[in-house]
Amino acid sequence: MHPEGQKVRHILCLSGGKDSTALALYMRDKVPEMEYAFADTGEELPETYDYLALLEAQLGKNIERLNPDRPFQHHLDIRNGFLPSARQRWCTDLLKIKPFEAFVGDDLVYSYVGIRADENRSGYISSKPNIIPILPFKDDGLGYDDVMQILDDSGLGLPKYYEWRSRSGCYFCFYQQRNEWVGLKERHPDLFEKSKAFERLDEESGTRYTWNQREGLDELEDPDRMAQIKAGHQQRLERQKNFVPANLLDILGDDDSEEGCLICHL
Repeated sequence: MHPEGQKVRHILCLSGGKDSTALALYMRDKVPEMEYAFADTGEELPETYDYLALLEAQLGKNIERLNPDRPFQHHLDIRNGFLPSARQRWCTDLLKIKPFEAFVGDDLVYSYVGIRADENRSGYISSKPNIIPILPFKDDGLGYDDVMQILDDSGLGLPKYYEWRSRSGCYFCFYQQRNEWVGLKERHPDLFEKSKAFERLDEESGTRYTWNQREGLDELEDPDRMAQIKAGHQQRLERQKNFVPANLLDILGDDDSEEGCLICHL
């Protein structure tokens, strides 16, 4: 029972990825009062914004853009250039989670999350007691093939960035694999340059702040290195010809693959 008079809301927070998009389509007629939101860091791929616009047309509803109080550069400056990483994911907290929780406020909210039945993860679950997670795909037993069917039936298909990238998120996401950084360089050289500009060397300590712990983008963009990365990726694809992938990540996988931020990459 919720307190009498407390506002009750149904919210589906989109990432710009396939699962949350399929969930929005799946729930469209089941929960007519659903609110749709997207935590917009201001550092998203153009393909993500294009995909959200197409989804808005399908839903017939506005997708609320949730903007952080301060831009990424502000938070980077007060951390003296210390870039977010898998161990220090301050970007997720400040640019994604906090704007969502501010949007929710003190209302009782049922938060719909696109975790599939064939996934062994829980996704972003808020610690706020007024946010109650709902996992329709898990509850209804829908997996990867079902998600793809929903997207195909709608005519949306996959976001265009899936042609070269395995997940949604900021264009400079530290979870990107090397072949995906190459894809960014080739498809969005301006965004690659912006990503590279965030990297720096601390002259006093000698510490390098780079998106990839093993090499900086100035090293990765060397033509010979890019050719090596692409050749290695192609070799993996060749080895997988007789392998039936469970999902797209199996196809695009790299040697430094990690699971991405759960609130970003659904």
